[in-house]
Amino acid sequence: MTHVEDELTSQPECWQRAAEQAPAHVRVLPAPGERVAVVGCGTSYFMAQAAAALREGTGQGETDAFAASEFPYHRAYDRVVALTRSGTTTEVLELLDRLKGRTPTTALTADPATPVMSLADGTVVLDHADERSVVQTRFATTALTLLRAHLGLHTDRVVEDARTALAAPLPEGLVDCSQFTFLGRGWSVGLANEAGLKMREAALAWTEAYPAMEYRHGPISITTSGTATWMFGDAPEGLAGQVRDTGGLWIEGTLDPLAELVRVQRLAVAVAAARGLDPDQPRHLTRSVVLAP
Repeated sequence: MTHVEDELTSQPECWQRAAEQAPAHVRVLPAPGERVAVVGCGTSYFMAQAAAALREGTGQGETDAFAASEFPYHRAYDRVVALTRSGTTTEVLELLDRLKGRTPTTALTADPATPVMSLADGTVVLDHADERSVVQTRFATTALTLLRAHLGLHTDRVVEDARTALAAPLPEGLVDCSQFTFLGRGWSVGLANEAGLKMREAALAWTEAYPAMEYRHGPISITTSGTATWMFGDAPEGLAGQVRDTGGLWIEGTLDPLAELVRVQRLAVAVAAARGLDPDQPRHLTRSVVLAP
């Protein structure tokens, strides 16, 4: 079993633990009414997109998401939340350093022995979800689970859906597809983006991701026999039929969208195996991007 496969199978337990821990971190997490930005790089950026949409959608305050390198320093926020598994990513550390003394910051990380601990004003350490793999799975989803629980949006059903995602077989013929498109709505757009990234990282697959309603505005033209379109959450009316009419494979998201992401993580490992690739050794990637001064 690869590291990534071993780690992704532990997610139900990681999520349950994070949800239980959320109340202990309320002091450093965004309060209702605060204007908040959530930042990250790579996978963490896509989790930031999901978290921001969830928070704003519940009416708890205006919430934006940015890649750490694209943060608009001219904007005023009551708090900036940074997601960083390694605690060493250059862009995140530079952002926290620039905001020191100007804007309260909170970092969610997996490693307490890293520079982020001293640069952020508050920290949440999810060391039980740390990973050996380069390809992120459980840390990202566990961090998002903690934020969902903080918003009052986590339920036991999410954990049960994750167990179902690990136990149920993948749809027949999916591994053999040549192209994968992931669609989301609202907070699941970020998850769709992350699904595409997982497939690219682990399996070198051709993948794309879009807000579901945008799929008709051009991207559906690539859909044909041998391609798959996977919906995170409820699909817009008529879209499933349109995709099936092209000859493409339509995958309906029947589980909680975060659990659907677990299914895609499994798919990435399966496609990598089918193509003779090692998902623990993704091409051109390292566990953390640390740039030379």
